[in-house]
Amino acid sequence: MLNSKPIGIFDSGLGGLSVVEKIFVKIPQAKIVYLGDTARVPYGGRTAEELRSFADDITHFLLSKDCGIIVDACNSTSAVALDFLQQKYSNPIIGVIEPGVRAALDTTRNGCIGVIATEATVKSGAHKKAAQELDPGITMISLACPDFVPLVETGEVTGERTFNIVKRTLEPLKGTNIDTLILGCTHYPYLSELIKEVIGEGITLVDPAHETTKETAKYFLQKVPEENSKIKAEDHEFYVTGNPEHFQRLGEVLMGRKLPLVKKVNT
Repeated sequence: MLNSKPIGIFDSGLGGLSVVEKIFVKIPQAKIVYLGDTARVPYGGRTAEELRSFADDITHFLLSKDCGIIVDACNSTSAVALDFLQQKYSNPIIGVIEPGVRAALDTTRNGCIGVIATEATVKSGAHKKAAQELDPGITMISLACPDFVPLVETGEVTGERTFNIVKRTLEPLKGTNIDTLILGCTHYPYLSELIKEVIGEGITLVDPAHETTKETAKYFLQKVPEENSKIKAEDHEFYVTGNPEHFQRLGEVLMGRKLPLVKKVNT
């Protein structure tokens, strides 16, 4: 029974916590096993081959922890490794690209959608491909934002310096006709207030974490199994490949809650 097993979630670093936050609310009976690949973050400049290898190693680790469902909460690996993982493993593996695109298609009024993402995700063209498979008439404008992940990974999500970086990075979107903007990296929701301030109130931000969580929730029964009904905060497991103390400190700040002791692993 998948709904009695932990949900495995992975990301290049802290960004996947934006998905964890939604799952805590939507599927409170689920145990989370999270791995942040902080020793190799950021993923944006990595090759597709590297990203597939990283994603494969991490998925193997999460399955060794008895996870039933795997959520690839990294857009960079979802873009280039999801098909590979789904073919290799029998467990359900959910990405963040298609859920975000579906939400944007439901949101847009004029059919012009923007995507901000890492260099690897933009290079893959995964958002545009997914959108045009669902609606061939859609227009999609993509922009790589390589400075955003390092900002979040160092906890710089507010302040004048961060605002200026966000403003400078998003300048190419000025004058476009987009009315909807996909946050195509799970780190970016932690910059959403500044992004909204820069792009203006007329453009709707889409956080794929919401739709990804809905898709994950479909695997869980409405009736909560008795053994899963008493999940405590300390029951969840968080791992990193880099510095666990750094992740613990910034993760608790970003989420606004205590995390169980973060442990270091080698995948």
